[in-house]
Amino acid sequence: MEQTRKNQVLLHTTELLSHLSDKELSMMPAGSAPLPSVEEVRRIVSLCKDIFFTDYFYKRQSDTQMRAYHIGVSMDELFTLLNRQIARGLQFCEECTEGDVLGTAEEVALRFIDQLPEVKRLLYTDVEAMFQSDPAATNYGEVIYCYPVMNTMTHYRIAHVLHQMEVPVIPRIITELAHSRTGIDIHPGAQIGEHFAIDHGTGVVIGETAIIGSHVTLYQGVTLGAKSFKYDAQGNMLNIPRHPIIEDHVTIYSNASILGRITIGHHSVIGGNIWVTNNVPPYSRIQQGKAVEATFQGGLGI
Repeated sequence: MEQTRKNQVLLHTTELLSHLSDKELSMMPAGSAPLPSVEEVRRIVSLCKDIFFTDYFYKRQSDTQMRAYHIGVSMDELFTLLNRQIARGLQFCEECTEGDVLGTAEEVALRFIDQLPEVKRLLYTDVEAMFQSDPAATNYGEVIYCYPVMNTMTHYRIAHVLHQMEVPVIPRIITELAHSRTGIDIHPGAQIGEHFAIDHGTGVVIGETAIIGSHVTLYQGVTLGAKSFKYDAQGNMLNIPRHPIIEDHVTIYSNASILGRITIGHHSVIGGNIWVTNNVPPYSRIQQGKAVEATFQGGLGI
């Protein structure tokens, strides 16, 4: 290929792609300020893990003052990155003005950091729940280091706090980072109580308006999803409660689909590979019917 031909193609394509189309402009916030950085958001989660599980993901320190020093250094970087990324996320808030964004971002970042002790407490209940529900776990460190649910729940619990503070975009980036790594898809708007466990985990889906109590265990492939959607007079989809409510001490086995705004009563067990679209009373046991044996000849009857 001639060098001149190559240059012409590269320059022409670059020129076409450098102009923003009307469609692109309609999908972007106004102004020219930088948009969120996925790499910085990933660093925010990493810093939170250093703070929550200091001895596991940073340097083990027996001295309290040294621990406080290292956590303080991480906290300072965390606040700086949070402040910047929240401000960038707030550009997607249609009601926010440019002047509001910077002040709001700093206040939200401080409120988030104020919630870190509670997030840490919840995460350690999740560690305990996973250890107690899986006989293959030999110690708590194995759960913290190796189990995908802990990676996912760290991302989710961070993102849920930011979602509650109405930060746009950033919470979804955080949960999707975990989704892409573990195959567990939890919307940051879902409400999940303490002592939550997901064994194996791949393929689990938990929708935005799902409410999950305490001491709940899910297995791989479980879906807590919507059964149908409602629309307004203009045909726009309504964001209303549409996912299940799972009460305390419920176990849901692999590949079960719990659909719609229904309630699974406390201390119930939902068997694998079934659809549940109606309320389930407390202390229920829901499972598949027994398999039907049949004889077919030459494919007849299938």
